[in-house]
Amino acid sequence: MSTTLETARTTPTAPPLGHRLRRVFLGRDAAIVVLLIVLYLYGYTQVPYFAGNLTIYLLLLDVFPILLIALPMTLVIITGEIDLSVASTLGLSSVTVGVLYQAHWSIPAAALVALLVGLACGALNGFLITVVGLPSLAVTVGTLALYRGLAVGLLGTTAVTGFPAGWTGFVAARLGGADSPLPLVILLFVVLAIVFVVVLHYTPVGRAIYAIGLNDEAAIFSGVDAARVKFVLYLATGVISALAGIFWTLHFNSARGDNALGYELSVIAAVLVGGVSIFGGRGALPGVVAAVLVLGALRALLRLAGVTDDVINVATGALLIVSVLIPRLLAGLRALRARSAAKARQRPTSAAP
Repeated sequence: MSTTLETARTTPTAPPLGHRLRRVFLGRDAAIVVLLIVLYLYGYTQVPYFAGNLTIYLLLLDVFPILLIALPMTLVIITGEIDLSVASTLGLSSVTVGVLYQAHWSIPAAALVALLVGLACGALNGFLITVVGLPSLAVTVGTLALYRGLAVGLLGTTAVTGFPAGWTGFVAARLGGADSPLPLVILLFVVLAIVFVVVLHYTPVGRAIYAIGLNDEAAIFSGVDAARVKFVLYLATGVISALAGIFWTLHFNSARGDNALGYELSVIAAVLVGGVSIFGGRGALPGVVAAVLVLGALRALLRLAGVTDDVINVATGALLIVSVLIPRLLAGLRALRARSAAKARQRPTSAAP
């Protein structure tokens, strides 16, 4: 009986159609899409060299690693956890490809080992968090340094270059012809995005992820294996980060220990700007994808305007703080209005006798 009650409390029910339509067209996801359109129109009309298919092509290639890693990171943050080691996992997998290629391994074989390295990195994070019971922030800060140290230790300050032209050309290929604004690799992201959207928004696993983020203990009492769900999510984060590392290596034709240094900030900023609550339990993938494109367009506009990378990082950090602060302020205002309405309803009742 109690299990049934707990399940009813923690399993989200389908909202009315009107409410869902308002969320689609008037919610935060729609606002981010509108912001993306405004940024692109401004760049198209006001910023030199921004207009054209080449800009979209280069923009998508630039944000492709962030698009990939943001998919599992969204699910991890919705459960109330975090993974700060994604960029270091990317760098370690890139170094793995470079070291094995130097040892005369083929690119597919080296890439497979790199994916296994990413799986091991995610397994270590998941084990320490779900089995040992350590906080995810402390664990992933530690593994951030550990994985980056291993990457730098394997190659030192040197870089492996000269990867086969067939593979680097495949990564740079365009979808639909030489003038197409879409890179061919975007198909991989589309497939993965569909899988993650279906899992998060249309399966019992997705409902369990939201339930864990809203109330971890209640989800466990309702029959959700929270530890197993989180462990699988960390495995997915490690593998997808390794996949991004393979792309990075072939796209830039370089395997270095400092590849993607600091990229975890860009990934987390995109997820939070996309409407995912840092406290867990809320968020959706469409808004996150739009937020990645917004941040990429903003960086492209600032670079074309002659702004240095330091200023761009300051703008990204400020946007991250604002994206966390505004929902808290809005929640506080809603709570204040609710209390005021409750007091207003109580006054006639107390005055009646």
